[in-house]
Amino acid sequence: MDAVLTDDVAPTPTPLKLLYPLAVPAALIDGRQLAAVVKRDVAARVRTQTERGRPVRLDAVLAGDDSGATLYAESQARTCAEAGIAYHLHRLDHDASYEDVAGRVLLLNSDEAVSAIMVHLPLPAGVPTERVQSLIAPDKDVEGVNPANIGNVVYGRRSLVPCTALAVMEMIESTGLDLPGKRCLVVGASNIVGKPIAVLLMRAEATVVSTNKYTPDLPALARQADVLVAAAGVAALVGGDWIKPGAVVVDVGINRVKGPDGKTTTVGDVRFAEAREVAGWISPVPGGVGPMTVAMLLRNTVEAAER
Repeated sequence: MDAVLTDDVAPTPTPLKLLYPLAVPAALIDGRQLAAVVKRDVAARVRTQTERGRPVRLDAVLAGDDSGATLYAESQARTCAEAGIAYHLHRLDHDASYEDVAGRVLLLNSDEAVSAIMVHLPLPAGVPTERVQSLIAPDKDVEGVNPANIGNVVYGRRSLVPCTALAVMEMIESTGLDLPGKRCLVVGASNIVGKPIAVLLMRAEATVVSTNKYTPDLPALARQADVLVAAAGVAALVGGDWIKPGAVVVDVGINRVKGPDGKTTTVGDVRFAEAREVAGWISPVPGGVGPMTVAMLLRNTVEAAER
């Protein structure tokens, strides 16, 4: 006799290990290890540029006293020094106006000694981020945030495109997956992460679905994907039951959450322990996309200088 479910009794979820009894934990896509390889290549190219009398230099604009942006700038300075890149930080007051920030960017655009430019976020209240980013000279736009560089992604020009999108592609390619024809799902459609990732995957001739918060039945779509990129910025959104067995899973999310003990930890958009029981490859958080994004920033910097 078939079991009858009433509104008062919910079915008990089947443990993932019972659904996939032969599964083995997914292989890690180690962002730190991949980043180390990229950084060695960057350092060699920087030395070549320096020997030719064309030192590589990254200039960053930081307006205000945001603690996160300040820590990031300090980390950038150390990372650039390790690669032999000169790092110049331009600090502006917390009440800097659009004219103050824009003027500094335009000044750096015209300085031939400057190889690459980036603007730290957030900007002061009242200073429009996209308007400032659109002022950065496309050939010095190391983060690939100028609309001209984002548009270049469509035409297959991958040099100065958003660093996180480029990092995700490098990580997927590192697994050896043959992308043409594969089904890829991108969860999240931001202008500098989700959308560029989707377009880069299209350029690789994958079959791509780009989703957003209005997409119906997202878990069912995810279960069809050979590659799942989680870039929604929602902690622990993607569970193991979203994932096709053997799929490549790249977690772009960086979310700070408080645990029951009150301590704050960094987690991704994917419930890692669950997902690793089903996926074939998976990137951790931290230690995945983050280090590779920094490495792509360095690589974009030296490529800007080489041009």
